[in-house]
Amino acid sequence: MDEELLGIGAFAARARLSAKALRLYDRLGLLAPARVDEVTGYRFYRTSQVERARTVALLRQLDMPLARIAEVVDADDGVVAAGRLAAYWADVEARLAGQRTLAEYLRGRLSGRSSEMYGKFVVETVDVPRQVLITETRHTLADELPAWIGSALGRLEEAASVCGGVAGVPFVAYHSEVSTESDGPAEACVPVADEAAARAWAAAQGRARSTAVRVEPAQRLARTRITKAQVAHPQILAAFEAVEQWMAAEGLTAAGPCREVYFADWDAAGAEDPVCDVAFPVR
Repeated sequence: MDEELLGIGAFAARARLSAKALRLYDRLGLLAPARVDEVTGYRFYRTSQVERARTVALLRQLDMPLARIAEVVDADDGVVAAGRLAAYWADVEARLAGQRTLAEYLRGRLSGRSSEMYGKFVVETVDVPRQVLITETRHTLADELPAWIGSALGRLEEAASVCGGVAGVPFVAYHSEVSTESDGPAEACVPVADEAAARAWAAAQGRARSTAVRVEPAQRLARTRITKAQVAHPQILAAFEAVEQWMAAEGLTAAGPCREVYFADWDAAGAEDPVCDVAFPVR
C-alpha cells in the first residue's frame, strides 16, 4: 500500500472523526477518498486531507448548508475561505436578530400585551382617487421579498416613462400571505397617467415578468405610517394588526388586498424616518 495513504480507520483517528462521518462526507461530495479499492471497496485517504476533514466537521457544527461548506473548503486560499465564512455568519446573525425580534413580538401577543404594541400606531383613513396601475406580480417567500420589491418597483417606474409618467405613490399589494412558508402572490404597482399608453406597454410585454395593467376605482384606505426600521419583519406585522384592530373597532371591513405604500426615498431615509403606509382598502 502506498505510504502516502491511510486506511479509513487510521484516517478517522487522525481527523478525530468517525468512519461513519467520513462515509457521509464522501456521499455529500465534501471529502472524497484519495483511492477506493476496486475489489474490497475499502477507502484510503491522504494525510493532507486531514485538515479538510476537520474543517468540514467544524463548519457542519455551524449548521452551514452543504453548498456553502463546499465554497469555503474549495476556496483558492485562506483569505477567500475566511471571507466566505464571515459572509455566512453575517447572514446567520441577521437571521437570529430577526428571530429574536419575532420572539419578543410573540411574547407580547401570548402574554396579552397586544394593546400596548398596537397603541404606538396612529391609524386614520384617507381617500385615494381612481388610479391606472402598471403592475408586476410574483409568488415569493419572505426572505426574497425585499429584494424583489426594490427591483420590481424600479422596473415599473422606468416603464412609467412610456405610460405618461408616474402619477401617484407606488405600492405593493398582497393578495395572500407572504411568509417563510406562504408565497403570496405579491403585486408591485405604480400609478401612471396615460391608460392607453399603459395598455400598449402591457401588450408589448406579453407574459414577461407577469406584468399587467389594471384600474383601481376611487377608494378609502385605513392606514398607519411606519418608519424604515418598522418595515422589517416582524415589526411590520404589528402595524398590519394594529390597522385591523382599529378597523374592527370602527366597524369597517377590508375591501381589497392589504398593501405597503412607499412614499419616501428608501435609500435616503434613516432608520427612524417615515417611509411607508401600511394600509387596507375599507368599506
